[in-house]
Amino acid sequence: MRIGLVCPYSLDVAGGVQNHVRDLAETLVAAGHGVSVLAPVSEGDDVAELPPYVVSAGRAVSVPYNGSVARVAFGPVAAARTRRWLRAGGFDVVHVHEPMAPSVALIALAASNAPVVATFHTATERSRAMAAAAGILRPALDKIVGRIAVSQLALQTVVQHLGGSAVIVPNGLFVERFAAQRAARFDDGGTPTIVFLGRFDEPRKGLPVLLAALGGVLAEYPGARLVVAGQGDVDAAAGRLSGPTRAAVSFVGALDDHARARLLADADVFVAPNLGGESFGIVLIEAMAAGAPVVASDIPAFTAVCEHGRLAAQFTNGDADDLTRAVLETLADPETPARADAATTAVWRYDWSTVTRQVTAVYDAVTAGSALDSLLADGPR
Repeated sequence: MRIGLVCPYSLDVAGGVQNHVRDLAETLVAAGHGVSVLAPVSEGDDVAELPPYVVSAGRAVSVPYNGSVARVAFGPVAAARTRRWLRAGGFDVVHVHEPMAPSVALIALAASNAPVVATFHTATERSRAMAAAAGILRPALDKIVGRIAVSQLALQTVVQHLGGSAVIVPNGLFVERFAAQRAARFDDGGTPTIVFLGRFDEPRKGLPVLLAALGGVLAEYPGARLVVAGQGDVDAAAGRLSGPTRAAVSFVGALDDHARARLLADADVFVAPNLGGESFGIVLIEAMAAGAPVVASDIPAFTAVCEHGRLAAQFTNGDADDLTRAVLETLADPETPARADAATTAVWRYDWSTVTRQVTAVYDAVTAGSALDSLLADGPR
């Protein structure tokens, strides 16, 4: 099958949607499909460093979107490149991601003559702005013949703003890449290592809550350390710390998959203090796959992944004192290893070997002109 994937955000910048598109492309290629990915590219970057299946839609520019900053491409150049890509591709199906984002996914949706599948990654509460945008974009959105939502929360966003329904297919992970690092776990003499992953200067990622909770952890474990991995202004973040907290925190920057998996495997506790704006929780899946005990805020997206506390401890969103409690209980609880083992087993359902089959089931249905009713009722198999 000839498949055209469209990523609205610059592929050379780390992000959940970008990682999803890249990994999906890799698994589709490995399965023997012909794949091309259209995406923005940041100015000055060497396109040759991107995978050969990536086609540049033009220079990426930064815009505020969903509580973050997205690097997108829109305008005459992006439109011309998108139409050229569609003509040259001869695709059996075009799969756009985040079709309502102001970027090339929306352009491809409007211009495609092939059947269009769209994946909705965002969970957004009912908003007048999105409702108005949905009305304006209705002619283009009506071209979507196969809708995918990455979670129940993302599905609710689709239903609230667009009507109808969607097939739930979760985000994927190469689970073995993380699970293989479990053997690397070491005993450091009882000094716990706490890990945070994410763009730490984005308020919604919640690092200030974790830093506020760290003092209580250090009172019980004076040798504890917090490792912060991800993009952000290290000097600004470190400058706001003082005393024992400053000495306990290390910033290691953005990590590749292997280094991230190793860090998670070494963690005594992985903490996800995110405040909101999440539709899934791939970072939790990564930690669970690596065998790290997880403590997560009780936002709905994380509660679903944690199975309401069965697979991980949770704390009241934004409450530093409750986060301290959850971390200390996790470190002291003799059942923590068993819960981490159960989580590692559970996350295999998110492995790309399963998720890709679910996605291609949608492709098969739309290219055959079949209804998605059975997939909506039971989920892809």
